[in-house]
Amino acid sequence: MLDKYIVADQNCTTLPVRCGCFYFETSVLLPPRSDRGTGRSVRLQPAEDNTVRGFPAPAAKPTTSPIATNGQLFPWNRMRLPKTVSPVHYDLSIHPNLTTLDFTGVVRIQLDVHEDTSTIILHAKQLEVSNVLLLAPEGVRPLQVLEYPGFHQLALLSDSVLTKGRKYEVQLEFAANLSDSFHGFYKSSYRTSSGEVRVLASTQFEATFARGAFPCFDEPAFKANFTIQIIREPQHIAISNMPKIKTVELQGGLLEDHFDTTVKMSTYLVAYIVSDFMSVSKTSQHGVKISIYAVPEKIDQTAFALDAAVKLLDFYDDYFDIPYPLPKQDLAAIPDFQSGAMENWGLTTYRETGLLFDPEKSSASDKLGITKVIAHELAHQWFGNLVTMEWWNDLWLNEGFAKFMEFISLDITYPELHVDDFFLGKCFEAMEVDSLSSSHPVSTPVENPTQIQEMFDDVSYDKGACILNMLRDFLTPEAFEIGIIRYLKRYSYQNTVNSHLWESLSNICNSDDLDEGRMEHREFCSKRKLPSAASKWYSGREVRLSQERYLKAEDPSLTEGFLWQIPLTYMTSASNTIHRFLLKTKTDVLYLPEEVDWVKFNVDMSGYYMVHYVGEGWNSIIKVLHHNHTALSSNDRASLIHNVFQLVSIGKVRLDTALELSLYLSKETEIMAVTQGFGELVPLYKLMEKRDMAALENQMKAYIVDLFRGLIDRQEWTDSGSVSQRVLRSYLLLFGCVRNYPPCLNKATQLFKEWKDSDGSKSLPVDVTMAVFMIGARTPEGWDFLFEKYRSSLQMSLRSRLKTAMAFSPMQDKLKWMMEQSLHGEVMKTQDLPDVIVTVSKNPHGYKLGWDFLQANWHTLIKKFELGSSTISYLVSGVTNQYSTREMLDEVRRFFSSLTEETGSEMRCIQQAYETIEENIRWMDTNLPLLQAWLDRHSRRVAHEDL
Repeated sequence: MLDKYIVADQNCTTLPVRCGCFYFETSVLLPPRSDRGTGRSVRLQPAEDNTVRGFPAPAAKPTTSPIATNGQLFPWNRMRLPKTVSPVHYDLSIHPNLTTLDFTGVVRIQLDVHEDTSTIILHAKQLEVSNVLLLAPEGVRPLQVLEYPGFHQLALLSDSVLTKGRKYEVQLEFAANLSDSFHGFYKSSYRTSSGEVRVLASTQFEATFARGAFPCFDEPAFKANFTIQIIREPQHIAISNMPKIKTVELQGGLLEDHFDTTVKMSTYLVAYIVSDFMSVSKTSQHGVKISIYAVPEKIDQTAFALDAAVKLLDFYDDYFDIPYPLPKQDLAAIPDFQSGAMENWGLTTYRETGLLFDPEKSSASDKLGITKVIAHELAHQWFGNLVTMEWWNDLWLNEGFAKFMEFISLDITYPELHVDDFFLGKCFEAMEVDSLSSSHPVSTPVENPTQIQEMFDDVSYDKGACILNMLRDFLTPEAFEIGIIRYLKRYSYQNTVNSHLWESLSNICNSDDLDEGRMEHREFCSKRKLPSAASKWYSGREVRLSQERYLKAEDPSLTEGFLWQIPLTYMTSASNTIHRFLLKTKTDVLYLPEEVDWVKFNVDMSGYYMVHYVGEGWNSIIKVLHHNHTALSSNDRASLIHNVFQLVSIGKVRLDTALELSLYLSKETEIMAVTQGFGELVPLYKLMEKRDMAALENQMKAYIVDLFRGLIDRQEWTDSGSVSQRVLRSYLLLFGCVRNYPPCLNKATQLFKEWKDSDGSKSLPVDVTMAVFMIGARTPEGWDFLFEKYRSSLQMSLRSRLKTAMAFSPMQDKLKWMMEQSLHGEVMKTQDLPDVIVTVSKNPHGYKLGWDFLQANWHTLIKKFELGSSTISYLVSGVTNQYSTREMLDEVRRFFSSLTEETGSEMRCIQQAYETIEENIRWMDTNLPLLQAWLDRHSRRVAHEDL
């Protein structure tokens, strides 16, 4: 699943598992041993302890004696299901009624019995279950049913023993309302251009929501085959994981579609949709039928996604050396969808913005986003669907790999998108969360549904991807590919844990199953001698290294006792050769063969760690950036900007040192370094916007505008250039307009007037529309015009930009109205409510409105978006993470401490909100005087230079 709101994570890493963020220091910076060739043979050991201090792992708490809804003792007292029986095959018949908005169904489950038992425990949530039968070899008989809603469990009690080794079947009838959230089997709707509202029903079962659609063993390790039938009215179509094999006419004019039996898979991957969608199709080179489904009036926006899906599925088929195992792959654009997309096997589902593309109105970033989300979900067809984590504690095995493969696949299939320019940002976002003591290892114990939902965060996605990138760089791309193909082939249709991956990546060329591998893999291992991770020492200049956990908390005990194996890379002023060294100890000494002016560790930031250059180290780095910044790659420059400002937060570097480094940005042109510069500098004045300190705030804003003035002035108001250049243009012109930089402000004002005067018919360059709309939203007339275009447009990315611009208006009445309308979901979709609230909260005119709205509607929000979900986390973080006063910290604490566990008081995101505000307060208290003094000195320096 690709979550729309995923953006951050960090808490470093022993190479394999116990990832907690770390940094290391160099005194005189000068490292390692030598370039040790391309392949490396290394034994990767998973960490022994997956807990993080300050955030205890959840207890596996059996209750003493659960009481069923009828007052009887419930015969099972754990959240996880027993392993006495397991499902082999489900026959599932579903009949959704899109008029009454409910559904009925029957499921027959074939079981294997592993231990003698008279009790079957499975899941059901808010279902009316009836007529429960045991189909045994000796006949059919009813079963007693007990329900324990606390664990979403049913107990089916037999009056005779089910014997180990024999097969049985159970049959259950069930009924429920279509969910009005975005999970389970839920109602979606859309409005046609004529104003007609049409209803459809769709599924979203990850992580624990299949149990709300039919009784099942709703844990990923209980894989089974599914044969599905769907009853519908003639004006609708039904699609599911597998192709339809026949349609049967029923009484009353209804139709029943029968779908082919699935491969063996987990319940969370089951999917079905009943709708009036239309489709377009193509066949891949490997013979797989690929179809895009969308509402009829938007089917003409599917061509790009269809071509991308064909190209990417063919790529994965070849790259993984495992044929895609299903005869078809559908991609469906759902009008109401909480996540970004979902990898259901054979029927991936998406937000409309994640699939629909209009060449005339969609931006370069839209194209990049759509290809990335399709690449992510199709990667899951192997990582997650074919090979599935055994339990949700290892979710990163699914999501980290899919996020990582987005970049690997697009780099090869769509080189013109320059996707590498955007990968590093994922690691920076991961590190932001990972620096909090409330972060967690990528693999961490979870038990209940809320904790499971919380695993869908930046640690599992972005940090997981960055760790895999570090492993790929360390092992070499060829060796890494051998290892993951071995992993997929060995565990196809099975469930895995972390250690299975490390074993597959270890001693890659010593594997018996290489005989089954591709020719190029055997050649790689026969031709390359893979040296050990240690090589000979060089004599020369001494460099001292030490490592510790990077953590923003003030408690030093939280940084003690952590030791990682860090795959260091470095280059020097004397050579652009990349040298490597595996740092296994707390401290070490390296020697360089010659005197150098500077050393840059973590080349291209391929490793998930930060570097602190002590002594004169940062000054030498600043010198090279000021005099010859292109001596370092764009990624190296971006990582230096990130590292130096992050190290200010923990007192390792003075703020004025970081600001001196930032001065070089006036010469920067590459997207990653520019956006990282903005990413470190803009939050400084955003903190001030929440305080009464306009003078310093405006001084900081003026410094940033002045820093990037030259680059902004060079931007054309067109759609020319590469994807990275176009994304950067949008970013720079939007910033210039928001900051009232006169050339941007005047041009955007002129373009908005022309566009409005033409009633929206004038064609604007797509890359500049966000800046133009943002200026237009500043007046009541302009805002109303934007809203009218929002309401009438069928183009999803255009609607998204209009919505964001309107939510950044200075008019508070409009901001309140937007949040209320998004909550009701009629004029503005409720799926967009989190974006609206967070955008309003980032708006200097609306930040308090966002916080007030979150408090007033908390109980509605957690019902709609589910406790523990990344959407709720995104809301909590997005609304509160720019507060920096003790008064606001107290107010935030008062509200969240008033909640109960059932309403979210134990969620990790709340602890993260406290930590973030506390860190903001510390930063302001420590650094505001330094910032004021430096800006004053800089102003005098500039004035002197101008004389």
